[in-house]
Amino acid sequence: MLPVKEAESIILSLVKPLDEQVDTEVVRLSAATGRILAVPVTSQLDFPHWDNSAMDGYAVRYADVQCCHTSEPAVLEIIEEIPAGYQPESEVQPGQASRILTGACMPKGADTVVMQENTQREDNRVLIFEAPEPQAFVRHRAAFYQAGMPLLEEGISIGAPEIAVLAAAQCTQLTVYRRPKVVIISTGNELVTPEQPLQPGQIVDSNQYALAAFVFQAGGVPIPLGIVPDEPEALKAKITQAISSADMVLSTGGVSVGDYDYVDQILTQLGTQIHIHSVAVKPGKPLTVATFPSLEEGNPKGAKRPVLYFGLPGNPVSALVSCWRFVTPALRRLSGLPQASCQPTFVQAYTCQELRAAGKRETYLWGQLDLVDGRYEFHLAGGSHSSGNLINLAQTTGLAVVPVGQTLIPAGESVQVLQISY
Repeated sequence: MLPVKEAESIILSLVKPLDEQVDTEVVRLSAATGRILAVPVTSQLDFPHWDNSAMDGYAVRYADVQCCHTSEPAVLEIIEEIPAGYQPESEVQPGQASRILTGACMPKGADTVVMQENTQREDNRVLIFEAPEPQAFVRHRAAFYQAGMPLLEEGISIGAPEIAVLAAAQCTQLTVYRRPKVVIISTGNELVTPEQPLQPGQIVDSNQYALAAFVFQAGGVPIPLGIVPDEPEALKAKITQAISSADMVLSTGGVSVGDYDYVDQILTQLGTQIHIHSVAVKPGKPLTVATFPSLEEGNPKGAKRPVLYFGLPGNPVSALVSCWRFVTPALRRLSGLPQASCQPTFVQAYTCQELRAAGKRETYLWGQLDLVDGRYEFHLAGGSHSSGNLINLAQTTGLAVVPVGQTLIPAGESVQVLQISY
């Protein structure tokens, strides 16, 4: 069994990210949320677009107000009112001021804004009672961004802040990486679909649905291929079908040492290179990781790409924990994110319950991770932490890590928690 960190390192080394030359597509801004930029974005607009006011007040010449104070205010003539969206028409001359509102263009001649709280208006005059700093409350053109410079770099995930920036910059068409195609296979004679009535000894295939949701939330395109019985020829045909159209394959079941566990055998027959057979982790010890070249017909642009194959445990909890710990970083890297952005996110938290483990393998206990008064707290899910108990996995947002050789982390102690984001 490989240590967890070694397995993680091997998996990331096997990933060949999508290619910016052949694995991209152009999408509209409205469809760009969650996508990964494949090329840098620039804008032809300066930010701010023009000198403007950061405050409601009066646009003035600093020379006219630099010496004023409460006992001897500067008295200026108001020549114009400038709301946001209005183009100033008058130039501020000595002894003059323009009434200006937040975001409005600065008029010619003015270089400073006096906030209205330090003024008093009398008809068409304004009294300035406090000398401002030079250029106070003026946002200068191109102070935030200069046209033609890089605005957003390639390899970033587009979220709400990036959408706001792109919209403001009038970038309505974006080149992004295509979403990785992830084929999902469930193996086992005992499995049935949720629509079928259960017979004695049968189990509903929840993995097909769970992994499809996982892939979708991780930014991939799930391609469920359904249930395959524990029959070598049927399994071989299904895996061959999977690799013809996939960037990654996730299969569940058939990777342990039972009489009907055929996945590793089939992969060897298909000429794959198996890099991992098992990992010293609980739950999820049986984990097959293999690679083999994709078929030409699977890539419409003709580029060959190694297909990464994950043979996951059949137990629903083990399958999802394996995905959160090992598949997520690989899928992020495949999607075009830089290596530094692909590592799992661990935080230090205080456990609200004691955490127990056998100590022989790195153990993951699921529950809720909350930020309370500036510190993380981990609440262990109630009930059995068996890999076959899917019920208390609902609402999981963190996996507490009990290291190898440790059997107890008392309540109130610090614990490392893998943060799960959806």
